[in-house]
Amino acid sequence: MELLRNLFHDALLLETRRHFLRDSAAGLGALWLAATTGRTWGGESSTKRDMAQAMAPAPSGFAAKAKRVIYLHMAGSPSQLDLFDYKPELARIDGRDCPESFLKGKQFAFIQGVPKMLGPQYGFTQHGQSGAWISDRLPLFASVADEVCFIKSMYTDQFNHGPAQLLMHTGTQSPGWASAGAWATYGLGSDNQNLPGFIVLTSGGKNPDAGKSVWGSGFLPSVFQGVQCRSQGDPVLFLSNPPGVSRDLRRRTLDAIAQINQRTAEETGDPETLTRIARYELAFRMQADASDAFDIRQEPPVVHSLYGTEPGKESFANNCLLARRLAERGVRFIQLFDWGWDSHGASESEALNHGFKGKCENIDRAMMALILDLKMRGMLDETLIVWSGEFGRTPMRENRNGVEMKFVGRDHNPGAFTLWMAGGGVKAGFSHGETDELGYQAALGKVSVHDFHATLLHLLGFDHMRFSYPVAGVNMRLTNVTKPGSRVVREVLV
Repeated sequence: MELLRNLFHDALLLETRRHFLRDSAAGLGALWLAATTGRTWGGESSTKRDMAQAMAPAPSGFAAKAKRVIYLHMAGSPSQLDLFDYKPELARIDGRDCPESFLKGKQFAFIQGVPKMLGPQYGFTQHGQSGAWISDRLPLFASVADEVCFIKSMYTDQFNHGPAQLLMHTGTQSPGWASAGAWATYGLGSDNQNLPGFIVLTSGGKNPDAGKSVWGSGFLPSVFQGVQCRSQGDPVLFLSNPPGVSRDLRRRTLDAIAQINQRTAEETGDPETLTRIARYELAFRMQADASDAFDIRQEPPVVHSLYGTEPGKESFANNCLLARRLAERGVRFIQLFDWGWDSHGASESEALNHGFKGKCENIDRAMMALILDLKMRGMLDETLIVWSGEFGRTPMRENRNGVEMKFVGRDHNPGAFTLWMAGGGVKAGFSHGETDELGYQAALGKVSVHDFHATLLHLLGFDHMRFSYPVAGVNMRLTNVTKPGSRVVREVLV
């Protein structure tokens, strides 16, 4: 009798008002989703229909300029002063004591005392009809300068890597929020039901400092989170069947698991149970499609020569070629993270006059190739390429405990950094914004991280103020409801 009473009590808990309100995606959230996007999370739909509805595009207020995004993030933040933001005045005062006005009230990651000013470490020349100033560290990328739109007046309020990366990708410095890729996939859905709508590729040997939160789904249903894949071996770990397990046996196993999960979903109304079913199904379909999509050996020698790729290795170049192959197959958001750009000068690998040179060589050809390849295939106009770090670097030379180091480096600088975009509805051969004469602070046409997010969503066909998701009574946005005033940077739009 006691056992029956406990079972009855547990069943009632599943139907309480508190449970209904708490799991808003299954309760009020499901009603909102059905009303605004036609998607459902539960009910009588089959597993395949639930997945199809989840990945169907949401209605937008206007025509999108971009159908997909390839985001190249340089984790650690390259020095804009040694790549794109040429400052002759900084070169003139190289080696002088830093002005007191630069230090008063400022907080740095490492600099103490009075550092020396540090001029550009490499030569700059102008390129293309646009006359874009680009460092000699990127000679091949410079050849496509007229395809690129530079924003030189980016700024952030975060000066440490983890929080700054979170802000750059989720709109807030705290973990647990939905990433831009998850938002994009939530809105755009997927053109390929056999591949994830949001795929993440990493290079440089490590993940970003902020971890996998930078491609998480946060409060959005987890079906929209990024799926980390690899450019060597199985695209996803354990994607291949283990020895002795045939595809037919795997199919029957998944069918049995799906029946159990479907019953659980009907009893609890938990949308994450349906996500689990969908993920199992996607993994099964990916066994054939993903293996083909990630096999860059299928590409002709001329393409490998263009990108500088080496099949079988993990590299930024391989990931750029994979990004093009995934874009061709309908993946909506392809995120590349390249680790190792933290040029403090604390060691040879972190020095502007050593490790930085190698990092530039690793990305130069591949970035050029990605732009040219997409353009030759007629895909660039509908593909938005984004390149950035999470903040900028100082015009002062970094020291430790007030002592100048053996190697040359720059400290973190949230006051100014450069972001560039290409394709997807932005002006080609254009430069927006300026920093001050020493490249320390964004001065003209300032663009916040939230402004960038508003512009990104606009290019994908969404009004950042209306494109939201209800969480605990608040319509959450990528542009952050606690910080109003974000704007679409219309100056960079075609």
